[in-house]
This record gives sequence, structure tokens and C-alpha cells, in this order.
Amino acid sequence: MELYTIEAGKKVRMGGHELEFGKDIGELRSSNELLDDKAAMMQRLKDDGYLFIRDFHDKELVKKARMELFEDLSGKGCLKEGTDIADGKCSENSRWGMFGQDEIKEFKSYLDVVNSPKLLSTFGEMFGGEATTYDFKWLRSVSTGSHTGFHYDVVYMGRGTLDVYTCWIPLTDVELERGSLMLALGSQKSEKLKETYGKMDVDRDNVQGWFSDDPFEVMDVTGAEMATAEFGAGDILIFGMFMMHGSLTNVSDDYRLSSDTRYQLTTDAIDERWVGEKPMGHGGAEVEAVSMKDAREEWEV
Repeated sequence: MELYTIEAGKKVRMGGHELEFGKDIGELRSSNELLDDKAAMMQRLKDDGYLFIRDFHDKELVKKARMELFEDLSGKGCLKEGTDIADGKCSENSRWGMFGQDEIKEFKSYLDVVNSPKLLSTFGEMFGGEATTYDFKWLRSVSTGSHTGFHYDVVYMGRGTLDVYTCWIPLTDVELERGSLMLALGSQKSEKLKETYGKMDVDRDNVQGWFSDDPFEVMDVTGAEMATAEFGAGDILIFGMFMMHGSLTNVSDDYRLSSDTRYQLTTDAIDERWVGEKPMGHGGAEVEAVSMKDAREEWEV
């Protein structure tokens, strides 16, 4: 499968919005040339707001994780009958969402990927100290027609250090049609957004987490430029808590399997909702959540 080259004029979709390459959206750049210089990697992460490394993980390790997950989905009737499990074709009973934490504990091959010594040592060398990862894992099966709206991660996990980094790992190849992750480059520098939406805590404030489902609105509010890529299984995309991101719509018949995991210095304060044998996660509010529309009117953004 040929990935990595996106021609100008190529059109992609996020929800009800269409974006055109060369006009509305560009391509993320790889930082593979910096892999042997962790200080340079950290500097680019600070400068650009992200690091994109192709083929970071061992392909066989990722394949084992992928098959582990597809076998689980097959057992739940979520793969199309009569097709090869390895193809990951969505059934009429296709599942969108996150795997449960009890399920994830049984996915040894997946945990070998996200807890790999190579990944932890890379973060440790970049941070200049020992790195740790949240015990809670965000493991997603994204089916046909699904996408994720734009958000900052800090609104979900901002009670410890703010020097936490998300590592997004595709476990399947992710062509644009399968719902690539999209970054709003420059959104991490929007002081007004950081001082309003970025100060929010979805549990404390009982406000819906997605800032917007409209990439053009995000560009208008933040002055950001949209960028994405076609990803190969085992690539990694690293970004901080204030990088606005979402995903394109999966318009294919194939599942997108991907993982979001978080990494920080062991010595820094950690958000206790996401660590421990049974992480608490988000608490269920007993009242209806405040809409993002109402919150944004109050913030004037």
C-alpha cells in the first residue's frame, strides 16, 4: 500500500465539512531524521507543536496487537461475515468507541506496544529523566462514518503537570479515507483559547469536551492551519496538551484501530484520575452537561 504522498486537490471530509489539500489543509512533516538527537526532537516538538515519526514500532509487534483486537471484534460480531479477519472489515454491527479498561488488560500484545521500553526510553531521553505513562489507555475502534471533533487534551487530563504528551499510534494503516488524525497547527499558541477553553475541566465544570466539529471555525478562531497525513501502522504522532486535534471521517469499509497514550516525567505531578489498578476516569455527572455553545458564548471565543 502506497502512503505518504498527498496530491493537491485531494478532498477529504470531517463530518459535514469538506477540505481540499493545497487550499484548506496540508501535510504533516516527518521528523525521522532527528531520531538520534533527542534534544533536537524536543526542540522541534516545542517549535512545531508535534513530532511525526514513521515506522517507529516494530511491524510484527504491531501486527500481533492488531490481530488481537480484530479477533476480539470478530467474536463480538463486529467484523463483516465471510471476510478475512486481518482485513478488519466493518459489519452492520460495527462498533465505534473505546475498548474498556478490563478488556485492555487482556490485550498483551497491545500493551507491549504502548508500554514498550523503546517508547518510554525515547520519552525519557527527550524529557531528560525517567518517563512514565498513564495506566488508563485510550484504545479506539473507529468504524465507517465516525470521526472525532476538535479538542484540547488538557480539558480531560489537566490536574497534574501540563507537561504531558499524547502519543497517537495507528495500529492499522490509516489512509485519509480511514479517518486520519488532523492537527490544527498553531492552535497551541492561541492565548485566548488557552485562557478560556484551555482552563476548563470536563468533570469539574460539567461542560462538553469537544470545542468544535467544524475545521473552518477552528481555523478562524485560532488562526491555525490544518494538517494531516496518511499513516502506516506503527507510526507515532506526539503532541502536547494544547494542540487542537480531531479526526477525519472514516469513509472506508475498514476499521481504524488507534491508540492514544500519555507520557510524562515520573517526578512530575500526575492526574490521579488516570493511574492505579482501576483508574477512576471521568465521573458521571448527575446533571445535564453544559453545552460547548453556551460555554463559548460566556468565553467569547
